[in-house]
Amino acid sequence: MTFDNPPEEYPEISNAAIFGGHFNADDTYHTRRPVGMSDCLIVYTISGEGYFRTSAGEKHCGTGQIGILRSGVAHEYGTAQGKRWNFVWAHFHKLVETDYLPPDEVFIHTLPEGYLRDRVLRTFQNLLHDSRDHSGFWHALCENSLKEILLLIAQRLEKKLDARIEHVLQLLSESMKEEIRIDDLAKAVSLSSSRLSHLFKQEIGESILEHLNQMRLRQAVLLMQHMGRSATEASFDVGFNNYNHFAALFRRAYGVSPRRYLRSK
Repeated sequence: MTFDNPPEEYPEISNAAIFGGHFNADDTYHTRRPVGMSDCLIVYTISGEGYFRTSAGEKHCGTGQIGILRSGVAHEYGTAQGKRWNFVWAHFHKLVETDYLPPDEVFIHTLPEGYLRDRVLRTFQNLLHDSRDHSGFWHALCENSLKEILLLIAQRLEKKLDARIEHVLQLLSESMKEEIRIDDLAKAVSLSSSRLSHLFKQEIGESILEHLNQMRLRQAVLLMQHMGRSATEASFDVGFNNYNHFAALFRRAYGVSPRRYLRSK
């Protein structure tokens, strides 16, 4: 069993405490608390599998899954039999954002492969650094990291999108200014171009190109309003290679030309 921070190093939990660690444990690892604990526990499984056992039953937390154990719940958790459990974790007292999630004693949520898993892991790493560093504003920084993770989960529960469409939306956001080919998007999510186009329209309510253009238009408006960019400059900033095409789409969306819109604002 490999710990980067042995559990016995941690003090009694106070109301202000936020702390965590990174464990990579074999199946001899387990923790049992017959009367529960005063705070909440959140874990993210990098690889392997762990289990949580409460009066409501047993749930497993595998690769790419987040587990949240509520306070006051008698429990046992550890590495699943015959497995290893490579995970990051944090103890924290209840935040308002936890109310956006189901009130299960143990809530397990699966993140789609790719960007979102990477983002959550980076956020956990930031949280662990800040909780150990204890520099100025460390507690607020840790809370912000926890809130980000909880809100990302709540957002996924609200949207309930197909994971492949989530991935495509992220790719569109990351590459908004570049030329985007549907064939490349389809390949990235292991779908045919026609199947992706159909699924995207079904989930989002508009075509991939329509959605991309709306993203670009919204960004162009912000650049014109707040960054002093001209209509022409903003159109190229967001990825339009033809100003007349940008202007036509803008007029269709906002009812006026980009330049007239800018003057009115």
